[in-house]
Amino acid sequence: MRALNKAMKPQNNCPCTPQRQPRIPVHRIKRLCIAWLMAGAAWQALPGLAASPVPAPNLVVSVAAAAPVVTSTLVKVADGRNLAPDIARIVNRGELVIAMLGVDSPPFFAAKGDTVEGLEVDLANAIAKELKVAVRFERSAKTFNDVVDVVARGDADLGISKLSRTMARAQSIRFSDPYLRLSHAFILHRVRFAQYARDMPLPSAIRQYKGTLGVIAKSSFADYAQRNFPKADIREYPNWGDVLKAVQSGELIAAYRDEFEVKRVLRTDPTLSLTLRTVTFKDLEDTLGIAVGIQDPVLLAFVNQYLAQVSDKLTIDVVLKALDR
Repeated sequence: MRALNKAMKPQNNCPCTPQRQPRIPVHRIKRLCIAWLMAGAAWQALPGLAASPVPAPNLVVSVAAAAPVVTSTLVKVADGRNLAPDIARIVNRGELVIAMLGVDSPPFFAAKGDTVEGLEVDLANAIAKELKVAVRFERSAKTFNDVVDVVARGDADLGISKLSRTMARAQSIRFSDPYLRLSHAFILHRVRFAQYARDMPLPSAIRQYKGTLGVIAKSSFADYAQRNFPKADIREYPNWGDVLKAVQSGELIAAYRDEFEVKRVLRTDPTLSLTLRTVTFKDLEDTLGIAVGIQDPVLLAFVNQYLAQVSDKLTIDVVLKALDR
């Protein structure tokens, strides 16, 4: 204790004479520390003082954080199931509302009497069946972007309408995993393209394309054209029919869309191969996905789970074969 008291005795610490301060040897510091600890133990051992321990210097106390209380947000529906709010909304309503383009696009979707039929109609029905509800198709959209807007506003639960998954659209809705992958393609006017290409090798003439290129206005391929063929003379038309007329007449050298729509032109009318030809870009892919509202994360996960486990996947060959039905 004498050593401890001596160490704690005030020293002459005048800032003007720092050189006169004594230097304590390391072995003495060690003895002082031991004495400090022994003094603390002795203090705790005194009767009536054990409740007021001398804290050790630089003591760090760690307190475990309390686990957060998780409050269930599940909704109990009529049949007794506890469901996520976005799923419960659909189940309580009794129907799955699907936004779909108002213009038919077989074999994906087409009106037949009072019903709608097609590959994407079958997909919508299958998802609704898993949810144990009916399906209602909302077909007020006049363009593919309108379909996205319907879902973004919350007027439909899902958008299933041959929707390309683009960066622009993904800013207002969420897309499911792809359920169909299609390569990009050109349909060319043979004579006009030969005049344009001259002696250029075909790969160079296509990859560095600077001629006229027709696309549907405000479509995914209008965006793709700007990104993939920035030097082309891009011209937008109200619909695909107008684009094809411009190519057939020679007004356009090329039209740009997915391989299915391009191949369907010659498959529907083989005589057009006398004036038109197609080129497919295997390294450029157009992926189709289901549009889901940003407020419906569990519904998105549910749709992705369904697409992952379904056995009959859509491919370009399946879609082309469906044209012959």
